[in-house]
Amino acid sequence: MIRLYSYPELYGVADNNPFGLKVFAFLRLCGLAFEHEHIFDAKDAPRGQLPYIVDDGETIGDSDSIMAHLTAKYRLTIDDGLTAAQRDVDHLVRRMLDGLYWVMSYSRWRDPQFWPLFRDAILRTHPQVTADGMETAQKYNFQRYHYQGIGRYGPADVYKKGVADLQVLADLIGKNEFLFGTEPRSVDAAVYGFLANIYFYDIDTPLKRFLVSRGNLAPYCERMHARVMKPTPSR
Repeated sequence: MIRLYSYPELYGVADNNPFGLKVFAFLRLCGLAFEHEHIFDAKDAPRGQLPYIVDDGETIGDSDSIMAHLTAKYRLTIDDGLTAAQRDVDHLVRRMLDGLYWVMSYSRWRDPQFWPLFRDAILRTHPQVTADGMETAQKYNFQRYHYQGIGRYGPADVYKKGVADLQVLADLIGKNEFLFGTEPRSVDAAVYGFLANIYFYDIDTPLKRFLVSRGNLAPYCERMHARVMKPTPSR
């Protein structure tokens, strides 16, 4: 049995971290049976980062590495038929999402307008989390933002970066049901991991306002959510 370890849910989304939600969505889209354990403490995770999986005693971290492992081991066909150009787009989108992560994280932990809303949502949803623990995590994230560089920008400039990424996604999806057509691929799991963590949150950040303003991103997110949250038969 595959066991996924990732951060807890929030606002009805299965993981409040986009990388964990990405793996969750991938597992669901592929119909793989798995157990899901929500944790806050990542100290025992590979490289101290969530998500990770344990599969037949083997521990694998990093969302893309997890998906590659599962695809090879279980001979998954989700990306069969993609052209070389589509695989290049897949790669570039995933790298862009790595950058969008910092903007999303900044909006929760750093921006004083939205931090109290995020903090209170976590405390309300997960009583085992303490206010002191959230404050400690916030200070840690401040350090991360400074060294990564995004913490040296003002909020308006930070959100410009994230909005530009969302515009690219809106352009790429266009009128398609999913990124590459009528069926979701593994890259759609990645895109969903991020969009769901913006769209379904009851926090009106500039990222959410822009997402909702596009004619196709919210419906795309709803379609993916319906697919991902619908129980699938065991493989």
